[in-house]
Amino acid sequence: MFHEAGFWFAVSFVLFFAFFWRRLWTPITAVLDSRAARIRSELDESAQLRREAEQMLEDATREREQALVEARSMVEQSLHHAAELAEKARTEAEAAVQRHEQMARDRIAAVERAAIKEVRQAAVDVAVEAARGVIGQSLDPKKAEELVDRAIADLPSALARRVA
Repeated sequence: MFHEAGFWFAVSFVLFFAFFWRRLWTPITAVLDSRAARIRSELDESAQLRREAEQMLEDATREREQALVEARSMVEQSLHHAAELAEKARTEAEAAVQRHEQMARDRIAAVERAAIKEVRQAAVDVAVEAARGVIGQSLDPKKAEELVDRAIADLPSALARRVA
């Protein structure tokens, strides 16, 4: 055993660490402690970043839901407004059609009145001409003068009846 190189290597290894234990242990622990502190700070930072990311996700989800609600509301308002406009346009179109129909009826009535007036006037003209012809043939001049005098005498009472 004392002649083997592995034995002496182990003894020298143990003696080396026994003599330099304190000098080696302090820098090694310092390096390990600094590495542990760095890992701990990175873990804290990653936890903080995760919390922030979760908060951002919640905010984004909330904003998305609010945007969806607003979009639905806008769509509903647009549909309602479009329905109102369509109803208004339909009502206005119906009113315009009714106005045009009434105007056409008024024109037709005016044309009918004018036609009736024209026919009456033509009938009066024909009746007057016929009466002239008949009266002119059947009435003697003396009787015609009497009729004209009587008509002139009755004229004020006929005018009074017409005004009243």
